[in-house]
Amino acid sequence: MTSGSDIANAGDSASAGSTAAGAKPKNVYAAPALDKAFDVIELLAQAPDGLTLTEIAARLQRSLSELFRIVVVMERRGYLIKDPDTDRLVVAYKLLDLAYRATPARHLTKAAVPVMQALARDVGQSCHLVVRNRAHGLVIAREKGSGASGFSVQTGVAIDLAQSCSGHVILAFSAPERTEEMLDEISLAKGSSIRALKERIALVADRGYDLQPSPITHGVTDMSYPVLGLDGYLRAALTIPFLERIDGSQPVGVDAAREQLAAAAHTISTRLGWRGDVAPEAPPAVVEQPRRARRSATKG
Repeated sequence: MTSGSDIANAGDSASAGSTAAGAKPKNVYAAPALDKAFDVIELLAQAPDGLTLTEIAARLQRSLSELFRIVVVMERRGYLIKDPDTDRLVVAYKLLDLAYRATPARHLTKAAVPVMQALARDVGQSCHLVVRNRAHGLVIAREKGSGASGFSVQTGVAIDLAQSCSGHVILAFSAPERTEEMLDEISLAKGSSIRALKERIALVADRGYDLQPSPITHGVTDMSYPVLGLDGYLRAALTIPFLERIDGSQPVGVDAAREQLAAAAHTISTRLGWRGDVAPEAPPAVVEQPRRARRSATKG
């Protein structure tokens, strides 16, 4: 019977041989079929109307014979759905279901959604919950405001960490090593600098939240607070894109909305086990900050 260590050793040996031949570096393993399956999923994620197998092959610059069996298996396993009239393939909800059940998002949304519903109702504005997704934020839940008009962000939307309120909060309240990873991976807009971004992170960490005009929508003021876990580090950013009506008919103003947002983030944090007395290491900054970041700032 072959053990896991035998497999690992065999892989290392094979990899070492490849390195000697100049083909591949050590510990880089190939799984061509799996690579192709992921290529198909990532391509279809950018084509909401679906693609035929011929179109997939053309865009991936692969032959039909390379992809046919892979696509058939993915369809049989429920990861892809084919339209019987057009033969177009789309990604099935099974992927979303697995991602939801296999990540902390399920526990997080279970704690957050009832609080978000009450928040949206009370302030008459939409709110959304953003988690880190490599070098971006990802909206995993949202609640629409109770008013007849408003502004909201769709679930599944990618969020720019460098420019958005949610992104600044994620960078400011994540564990320092996670923040460094994100700073290494994010792409800055033209004219922006990493120094300015780090200064912004330090400011957000010090005051406990971020508030700024929306970088993409006129008339919207974004505000965001951290949702913290048992260890005092960020689990998500809770954000309101506050739309101020010309006639002033919104139920509450910006200041009152921010206070209620702070209270909601505090409530969700305590539901996740945060005690309020945890003060982790401050995030990285351009210069050493004179005082520790206020991790208890979700109280408002």
